[in-house]
Amino acid sequence: MIHRSLVRALIAPAALAAGTLLAGCNSDDISLASNAKANQPVPPKLITAMVEKDMELQSPILVRLFKQEAELEVWKQDRSGRFALLKTYPICRWSGDLGPKVREGDRQAPEGFYAISPGQMNPQSAYYLSFNTGYPNAYDRSLGHTGSELMVHGDCSSRGCYAMTDEQIAEIYSLGRESFFGGQKSFQFQAYPFRMTPLNMAKHRNNPNMPFWKMIKEGYDHFEVTHLEPKVDFCEKKYVFDAAKPPDAKRDPVFDASAKCPAYVIPDELAEAVREKQEADHAEYTKLVERGTPVARLNTGIDGGMHKVFAAKLPNGNTGLSEGGQGLALFTLSKPPGTIPTNVNPPRGPVTSPDEPLAASLAPAASPVRVAAATSGAPSEGASQNAQSEGFFSSLAHKMGFGSAAADTTASAPQPAAVKPKATEAKPRPAPKTDTKADTRQAAAHAPSKPAANDTAMAAPVPGVAATQDSQVAGSQPVLSANSFESRFSAAK
Repeated sequence: MIHRSLVRALIAPAALAAGTLLAGCNSDDISLASNAKANQPVPPKLITAMVEKDMELQSPILVRLFKQEAELEVWKQDRSGRFALLKTYPICRWSGDLGPKVREGDRQAPEGFYAISPGQMNPQSAYYLSFNTGYPNAYDRSLGHTGSELMVHGDCSSRGCYAMTDEQIAEIYSLGRESFFGGQKSFQFQAYPFRMTPLNMAKHRNNPNMPFWKMIKEGYDHFEVTHLEPKVDFCEKKYVFDAAKPPDAKRDPVFDASAKCPAYVIPDELAEAVREKQEADHAEYTKLVERGTPVARLNTGIDGGMHKVFAAKLPNGNTGLSEGGQGLALFTLSKPPGTIPTNVNPPRGPVTSPDEPLAASLAPAASPVRVAAATSGAPSEGASQNAQSEGFFSSLAHKMGFGSAAADTTASAPQPAAVKPKATEAKPRPAPKTDTKADTRQAAAHAPSKPAANDTAMAAPVPGVAATQDSQVAGSQPVLSANSFESRFSAAK
């Protein structure tokens, strides 16, 4: 069984590249279609892990990301139809503060729920490989939040993005590619400030972003209790999760992020399971507050964070806003999961100017490490024009009946047995404000790095968080889809 899965993983990219070479003679298209970085096979270790966890190579995936822990999780659907954790990747670098992105130029990495379609995959990224987070979504736009080209990419250097090592993004990219080959229209990307546990909620209870965090915690809780991809909608400038039509309704509710919420219900069994979790979280949260759990200090100018396994390898390395600033020596003997470029700038701060709270991260470093001034993997102008043509994945989408790939919500995983719905009234919640900015960099060929370094699978996430009724979210950021995955394969149409 392992052998068959491995053979399939090796054959699919090769067949794609060969088909492209036969399809046309446009040298630019051919070079894009046969991009070796984008066609790297899924590593054998991950194939073995899938077999052990009863997963298909091309089954759907779901990605969760946590800033404070500096970790990115890839979940994959098993044969039961539910998602199980496949692998956790330490994040090499992320930008900004804890909290959502609000405006172009705020250097903030987005938080919230986004859908990643084939067109958002960028094999020609200046940062090795990347995918566009899709910021801003409908919720972000309803609040007037701005920003563009917010990516998850390689190169371990970021100003508004989430940066992995080249080896890590090659693995994540290959998993997304295979899920698209398997028929997934888009995979869900969930970005959080931290794991939504009662302890973390207690530590950050005075943070002005708390209403937003309570709102997205609702989606976190839905996933935690079901291990199914939550259906995401927006109305009254807020998120709504797993909404269904009322029993007496003839058609599904229609949602508009800026309009009044339509009548909808949340299935009884799901609503009850989420309620029980939130009550338990709230009870624990209350105990922690009563015991005097210290409140986390607000950002004093530190720009983002870095996982300790990377920070330990850099001169004057610092985890910034990520956990694990103390005891870095424990990780000096650990081999980092990928190559750390010489241009990596660890988080720095504090700053002295309230007008330029992130200026410290732009100043020259006092260490031998050269500071990187570049940012997220923005596509080149030529690539933007090329993206207009219908590519291989557009054709593939039409054949599979995908329709448009640019949706604000992701396709849901197969749901378990139907549950009785229970009417729910959606009440408007006030939306907090956030900051962030996404910078872009012209796509220039980036030398491929060695595929898959360390295959360290991390532990599963810790569930939990305090329940809340009143929450309004502020902020994510817009995403532009240049250098799209589809346009790269336009020669194969």
